[in-house]
Amino acid sequence: MSNVSIIIQREFNERVRKKSFIITTLLMPLLMIGLMVAPALIMEYSRGEQKAIAVIDESGLVAPHLESDEELAFERTELPTEEARKALTDKFAVLYIGSDILTNPNNVRLYANSSSSLSVESNITGQIERILEAEKLKSYNIENLQQIMDEVKTSVNMQTFRNDKSQEEDTQAQSSVVATVLGYILGFILYMFLLIYGSMVMQSVIEEKNNRVLEVMVSSVRPFDLMLGKILGVASVAVVQVLLWGVLICGVGALVMPHLMPADVMASAQAMQQGMPDAVSAADMNPEMLQAIAAMTDLGYVLKIFGSLLLFVLGGYLLYSAMFAAVGSAVDNIQDASQLQMPITLPIILALLMMLAVIKDPNSSMAFWFSMIPFTSPVVMMARIPYDIPLWEIGLSLALLYASFVGMVWFAAKIYRVGIFMYGKKPTLKEMFKWIRYKY
Repeated sequence: MSNVSIIIQREFNERVRKKSFIITTLLMPLLMIGLMVAPALIMEYSRGEQKAIAVIDESGLVAPHLESDEELAFERTELPTEEARKALTDKFAVLYIGSDILTNPNNVRLYANSSSSLSVESNITGQIERILEAEKLKSYNIENLQQIMDEVKTSVNMQTFRNDKSQEEDTQAQSSVVATVLGYILGFILYMFLLIYGSMVMQSVIEEKNNRVLEVMVSSVRPFDLMLGKILGVASVAVVQVLLWGVLICGVGALVMPHLMPADVMASAQAMQQGMPDAVSAADMNPEMLQAIAAMTDLGYVLKIFGSLLLFVLGGYLLYSAMFAAVGSAVDNIQDASQLQMPITLPIILALLMMLAVIKDPNSSMAFWFSMIPFTSPVVMMARIPYDIPLWEIGLSLALLYASFVGMVWFAAKIYRVGIFMYGKKPTLKEMFKWIRYKY
């Protein structure tokens, strides 16, 4: 064990002391926040200039009700269609609306002078649809129809509570939107960790094998101890990184967020944490946003999420890194390794695809079983945890995951022991299975 601890320290120090580790550790939380904010910013600043559209409305019903906005500016023209297409080339497009638009809603054509977009076309068709619907409703001769429509329009904000948790007192409302976003982020983090840190072990083995360092090391260290030390050394780097992220995010949620948010918003979020259903109605704020703030500032909830993340990152990494180490020991370069590691990466990709099914229904049979299968459970289970699934499912998944790691290390060690002495030949999967059957 002293030899294993020396290898662990060497692998840990080699990676933690790099500037890249410090930079990625500090910037990753900011990068994740940026990825969440980026779509909104892109939509906000990618609208471009306002586009002028000349409207030829033979029906006389639609054009008066078309509303210009930041994206489109509608201007009526009396020119015939063909003449307008030739003369109005300075406009973005010419919009033709037929005289029979009420009975034939497909008689609409857009003659664009440059490339159109889905956003522009959806804007136009959406407005025309609403105008035609309003015109058809007028045929029923209902007085004050528009006023009635405005008065009956209702927006419902529903809070969801877990009836199986407690019926004696109100518990904190559960937000499916928050759980979905958080589940997707956590599942994707696991996906990245398994690939990045697993490949890191494989590359380290290949480099040391090419430099003939392994031949010197195995003279004083058993191949099994060498492989185990490498796996645990890189695992300690991943654990430290997750812990640092947890400290950063917990610090932001517990210390910074309360000072950035208005006092009334924080009061409503705290009331929601304490299970007060009237907290949403008292706050003039979107309930989903309020529930997101309540979750981010709930230290117990954040610690639960990062504790689970740490356990599944470690277990998933240990399982896959053993296989990556075996592949790295069997080849001499990264190019040869890319073919042999395909059977290893396929379950990780499958887990990412299954995560989408989990988000649709976290309690389905498919979601349950894929969160129990060790090769897919790290990604799939982390996507389910924000939905507050039973603790026994999390415990069973972890037990199966770590038990599979023990078995996988035994198989990988057999391949590793033979592979580190093989040079100049890329073994096939069939040959690697033969190595597993060798008796030592």
